Amino acid sequence: MWNLIVIVNNVDIIIFYFINLNLQYTCLNLFMPFITNIGLYTFWIIICGILALFGGEKGRNVALILLLAIVIGHIFTEALKYIFIRPRPYQVLSGVHQLAVMDNPSFPSGHATQIFMACIILGSKYGYILLFLLLAILVSFSRIYIGVHYPSDVLAGALLGIGISIIVLRFEDNILNLKNRIISFVKIKYGLNKI
Repeated sequence: MWNLIVIVNNVDIIIFYFINLNLQYTCLNLFMPFITNIGLYTFWIIICGILALFGGEKGRNVALILLLAIVIGHIFTEALKYIFIRPRPYQVLSGVHQLAVMDNPSFPSGHATQIFMACIILGSKYGYILLFLLLAILVSFSRIYIGVHYPSDVLAGALLGIGISIIVLRFEDNILNLKNRIISFVKIKYGLNKI
């Protein structure tokens, strides 16, 4: 078992160095630090606000589902980070081409979790799932490129994001029914249904 862990860790480092050192280009050095921010949970909270304000009833429902997934994803990734407490690649490896600094633990990638979760939910609701998945892969790749995650961090984050999005979508009807019951209760309680 220990030998398998050592082999997986070595492969992880080899792939990390290949992406982080051998695929560096000046244009990507400018592009990747920008594109990586699409994986921030705060970015997706803003998207939820836009959907809620301008997306009609469908947009409000999608925003609610996405916001719930964002909260769940953020809680899980932060909990797992402090269970595994894996250092960032640039903190333990030499010669890393580093384009960002992050001081919390590395495993799993919160950006990969958020981007896969958001892209699957939005892709399932609005179509263009392949384009959304390409965006998720690009953002996840950027985490390795800028030197803040190992490939296994990104893979674990992607799987976590996919899992959470599937679960939230599975219970979407229950969530929306609960939302509607709460809105009806508030309207009746405060006499808003007469407006």
